[in-house]
Amino acid sequence: MSSTRVVFLLVPKLHLLDLAGPAQVFSTANDLGYGYQLSYVAEVEEIATAQGVPVKAQLHWPELGPDDLIVVPGWRSPRLSPVPPIGPETKQRLRTHHAAGGSVASVCSGADALGAAGLLDGHRYTTHHDLTEELAARYPKASIVRDVLYVVDDRVITSAGIASGIDLALHLVAVERGAEAAARVAREMVVYARRNGDELQDSVMLRHRGHLSDLAHRVQDVIDARYADRLLLAELAHEVGVSERTLTRIFTNATGLTPLRYQQLLRLERAEHLIGHGATVESAARTVGFEDARMLRRLRARTAEPVAG
Repeated sequence: MSSTRVVFLLVPKLHLLDLAGPAQVFSTANDLGYGYQLSYVAEVEEIATAQGVPVKAQLHWPELGPDDLIVVPGWRSPRLSPVPPIGPETKQRLRTHHAAGGSVASVCSGADALGAAGLLDGHRYTTHHDLTEELAARYPKASIVRDVLYVVDDRVITSAGIASGIDLALHLVAVERGAEAAARVAREMVVYARRNGDELQDSVMLRHRGHLSDLAHRVQDVIDARYADRLLLAELAHEVGVSERTLTRIFTNATGLTPLRYQQLLRLERAEHLIGHGATVESAARTVGFEDARMLRRLRARTAEPVAG
């Protein structure tokens, strides 16, 4: 598995949780073997945080490729400063990385830095609810999306306030490393994989893991790990020690889906991701477990439940 580098761009008065939340997700994913390298850069060596704890950063940027990610945590901002706290060279770094095929992300007021670099123009984005009007006025060429946890638009990934950075990072792990990886990270961190307000942007795993049924979670663990396999209902029921009827009832009540439908959505989401990265429909169908592309085409055409990818 190739490693993904995640660079956190630190600015003065940053909020610790804006940084620590997504950093913990990617760090935990790396501890579990999913291949993430974390770096912290800034325009000065020591950053004063909004909570009073100073943090150290490096001044030199690591070499980045198109599979890597830059994250800008937010900073204390009851109101936005007249000028975002990043200089011309940093803005150019953000632009260059995105132009080369890389992804950029922000938490809370970090969207202001992306806007200053020109990366919000023509894109949908979100931010903390206290800042939506100011950012909408500051970047009229962009489209603000209110009351959602995060928005993904052409490798510009923005999240709302503070703790939503965790949701954003879990979504990226789900898309890049699979639903099983994100579920393992969420459970290791003892956080709920919460549903996003914008159905077009959340992952299948995030959308259907926000429940308290241990049995349903155990079944999802099996399906997440083996979504490309042919899984019989009897096999799943035996795995968790209940009847097929009981499994279907509990799983459907918890997730809103049958086990088969959940598996199909996982396959569809992964296939969409592969197709978006250049795979043919036929190749993607085989990779995710369909015998041929006909079923995948039918699901793509008729599904009423949007998927990320």
